[in-house]
Amino acid sequence: MTDQQRHEAGMAVRRQVLGDAHVDRAVANTDGFTADFQDLITRYAWGEIWARPGLDRRTRSVITLAVLATLHHDEELAMHVRAALRNGLTAEEIGEILLQVAVYAGVPAANRAFKVAQETLRQEAR
Repeated sequence: MTDQQRHEAGMAVRRQVLGDAHVDRAVANTDGFTADFQDLITRYAWGEIWARPGLDRRTRSVITLAVLATLHHDEELAMHVRAALRNGLTAEEIGEILLQVAVYAGVPAANRAFKVAQETLRQEAR
């Protein structure tokens, strides 16, 4: 697969997982400084990893939520809470993931993640 094909495949998956509005904002905010980074994440995160057949998108969302919560990446966590809902997870399942984080990554990490997820779920329910 060429880089261009990987980019196109990645953009399709990125739109399916994150939604057109999010991707359109990211594309609109891309400039000469961020263009290479946007291309990198589109080709590799979305065109290589998220497009692989070995795990379904629900499972990839579960893993992503746990890692982002553990590492305190709040903005990315909020984005992936929305993506997890789009990928078929329920609010209850997201809560279970964060409880798992509490035991294995620490209560402070889970506490912070619950706060981010709670606010994001409230916004999505509106």
